Amino acid sequence: MAGEKAGRQPSQPYLPDLHMRLRSELSRIDEQLRTLLSAMDRLQGLLDAVVAISREVELPAVLHRIVTTAMELVGARYGALGVLDESGERLEQFISAGLSEQERLALAEAGRPRGLGVLGHLIRYPGPVRIDDIQGHPASAGFPPGHPRLRTLLGVAITVRGEIYGDLYLSERHDGQPFDVHDENVVVALASAAGIAIENVRLFERIRVGAEQFQRLLLPTLPDLRPFTAAAIYRPAAEPSQLGGDWYDAIPLADDVVAVVIGDVVGHDLQAAAAMAATRNMLRALVIGQSSTPGAVLAQLDRTLETVRNNRVTTTTLARIEPEGPGWRLRWSTAGHVPPLLVTREHHVVCLLAEPGLPLGVDTGQPRPDHSRFLPPEATVVFFTDGLIEHPCHSIDESLSELAGLAAVHAALPLPEFVRTLADHHPSDGHDDMAILAVRTPPA
Repeated sequence: MAGEKAGRQPSQPYLPDLHMRLRSELSRIDEQLRTLLSAMDRLQGLLDAVVAISREVELPAVLHRIVTTAMELVGARYGALGVLDESGERLEQFISAGLSEQERLALAEAGRPRGLGVLGHLIRYPGPVRIDDIQGHPASAGFPPGHPRLRTLLGVAITVRGEIYGDLYLSERHDGQPFDVHDENVVVALASAAGIAIENVRLFERIRVGAEQFQRLLLPTLPDLRPFTAAAIYRPAAEPSQLGGDWYDAIPLADDVVAVVIGDVVGHDLQAAAAMAATRNMLRALVIGQSSTPGAVLAQLDRTLETVRNNRVTTTTLARIEPEGPGWRLRWSTAGHVPPLLVTREHHVVCLLAEPGLPLGVDTGQPRPDHSRFLPPEATVVFFTDGLIEHPCHSIDESLSELAGLAAVHAALPLPEFVRTLADHHPSDGHDDMAILAVRTPPA
């Protein structure tokens, strides 16, 4: 028995050692799990940042979003993006974030950074750079008056199509620690996505400009309408790359008569723009070729469009303004379109509500009602498309009332300024393109 007890004693000292090893192993596993969770959080943050950047469609918004998301990813207090000029040696733009209002005002006097010192070092050597002490860096040139005293810096170049577009700068982590390799890796990944986002926005801008130019080429230049004066304006939708179906036209006829039309083809694509051009040309030919009432002309147009393949639903208003006694007579017919406004020289505004009729392309068998209104001298009739007044938070009646108030306030303006003011301060949310055509009768 004594021999058995003596034989067991040597194994007992190993138990505490085993416990220590287990605790050490568990601690290591716990640390690895924490590191993995941190990496997953960073990855999720990076993915969210890429999605947020990709949603922007305006270049200034994209650049500012790049800076702020980079700051959030690494917990930086300050961030900036310097955009290079064509030479690639100087900063053309400098977008900053994190500055207090006092710091911003103090730096305004110093002017935009020129890309010297440590910023210039990153321009000349575009690889990622981490600096723990800016003042001690060989390229440091000090800070201008009013500039925050920065200690750490993480800089990463942003490339677009293989060329350096600019440099992303981050400074001062909130926890006071210098930037580490994990910070560098996540910002490098963000910079890659930022380059793609910048290129996409540039492409969107080219498409938007091209679409708007194409749209404007389809719209006429207003002819000489004497004795009337007229002005028109077209504004594209806020959404990029959208073609619209809005159009307007004014046609001088014999005996001091003028025909006016405004319309909107359903859709925002190339087919809608093509349908708009075809409809406008057909209607112009019908107006010039006959002296029928506006309702009869629209009925003939509807029957003609019915024979066209892939005909689009269209709303429109066709009007004639002709002499009558001391003033003028407005005769019009509407195919599902918003009513025009009548603005007198005394700044009274009337919405010409009347039976609208069905849009074109719905049912050619339905009648096209005609309406009539006397126009005094120096009266202005405002025709417009629904993009001027549509807003998801307001009813059409509310928007029409707001537009009428705007027209009353600015009725004395010359017509070009008048339509521009309506387009600038419209009550809509801007999601749709808009067209305005205003015609003013001559003095007595």
